[in-house]
This record gives sequence, structure tokens and C-alpha cells, in this order.
Amino acid sequence: MINYERFLESYKPLIAIPVVITIIALILTLTIGLEQGIDLKGGTTAVIQLEKPVSQSELDALISDGISNNQVEVMISDNQANVEIAGDINVEKLSSILEGTGTISSYRSIGPVLGEEAMNQVYYALAFAFIFMSITVFIIFRDFVPSLAIILAAVSDIIIAIGGMSLFGIPLSVASVGAILMLIGYSVDTDILLTTRILKRKEGTVTQRAKEAMKTGFTMAVTSISAMVTLYLVVIFIIPSAQTLADIAAVLIMGLVADIMTTWLMNLGILRWYVEDRK
Repeated sequence: MINYERFLESYKPLIAIPVVITIIALILTLTIGLEQGIDLKGGTTAVIQLEKPVSQSELDALISDGISNNQVEVMISDNQANVEIAGDINVEKLSSILEGTGTISSYRSIGPVLGEEAMNQVYYALAFAFIFMSITVFIIFRDFVPSLAIILAAVSDIIIAIGGMSLFGIPLSVASVGAILMLIGYSVDTDILLTTRILKRKEGTVTQRAKEAMKTGFTMAVTSISAMVTLYLVVIFIIPSAQTLADIAAVLIMGLVADIMTTWLMNLGILRWYVEDRK
């Protein structure tokens, strides 16, 4: 059972926790880097129907030996293999490499120009999402400090999620960018819930209003995280070929956990500090 009263009374030191974690995530991203998916950096993807039993490492070695200097990633599920190759390869050449092992059922090649254009679209999507989110928040509350606290919480959520992607080797792809955009919406949703309860409502004390907001927020967070954990486990143990879904779920799990800290430690602390100082 969470002791909300004790938690809410000792809020000031807790503001530093998400700040420190955000800084660590930023350092991880800058030092380790963030791998780009095939759909952003360009390359080749193929689905192969296997004609005989072969392990993932054997198929990886077979393709890698046939196309030197190209990074290959293989994921096998039942009699089907998903292959990603960092570079353009002719479908006839890939077929000859796989002769006697499997046949190509689908093939897609993305050139570096298209990959660069997709990356630019990612930057535009994230930039416009933050700009319009910020404008909306300022219109709703028309108060600099609470609005800035909401924006900072959203930025921290994204930085922590990207830091986790860098740490665990989750590539930046169109799918993971979609997960990041979803995190922006979720973060703003919980932070607006909190800010509205603290600033707009007048019944009860600030601590009482914060306590009610926390109960609602934690229920939403636990439900969302449980759903994403379930999706991740289903993909890993039942349908491993759907790695994209696992990446989306992993990004959302990290972002949702980060949102608990940024909303109920940092944003709530800033709001309490702001309300008390204004009084």
C-alpha cells in the first residue's frame, strides 16, 4: 500500500531523481549512439521460406559469406526467416546464395536516398509534435511554470526512452518513432490530469488533490505497462518473427515507466513548489 501522504510531503528531494536519470539517458545516447533501422538508413529486407532445418547462426553465416562487408540480421520462426541486410543486394544474388536452403517469398530494397528522406520526415514529425503540444499546453493553462513543467516531463520521457533504446540496442525505425510519438501523447495526458487537479480544482488541500490525481494516474500507468509487457512476452515467446512489435512494446514500457517518475516526482514537485511559492 502506497503511503501517499508521506510521499507528497517529502517531494522536493524527489525532483532530482528523474532529472539525474534523464541526464544519464542523454549521456548513454551520446556515447553509445542510436542504431537506425533498415527503413531509415537504407538496406534490404527479405522473407525466406526455409526448405530444410537451419539454425539462425547458420543462416546468418551463409548469407554473410555470400555478401561480404554487409551487416546481416536474421530472425527465424518455424519455417520462415526474416532477413535484414544493411545494403542493397540483387534479389537474384540472394536467391543463388540461398539455393537449396530456402526461397524468397517477399523482398524489399530501400536506397540510401529514400532512407535519408525518411530520417528527415522523422525529425519533422518529432519537431511538429513537440511544437503543437507546447502550444496546446500554453493555451490550456496560460501560465508559464505549469506549462513548462509539462513540456519538461514530456522531453524527459522521450530522452529516457531513447537512452533505453541505445542501451538495449533497439533500432530507431518508423515503428519505434511511432512509439515515441505515442509517448508524447501519453505524457501530456497524465501531466494535464495532474496540473488540472492541482490548479483548476479548489476543493480540498493541494495534498488531497494530488493524492486523488496520483491514484488515477497510477491506475492508468499500471494498466498500460501491463498491456505492453504482455505484448512483449507474447512476441518473444510465441511469435518471435514479429520483432517490430517487440521493439514498439519495449520503447513504450521504458517510456511509461519514465513517465511515472517525471509526472509524479518532477512535475508534481514543481507544481507543489509553484503553488506554495505563489501563496
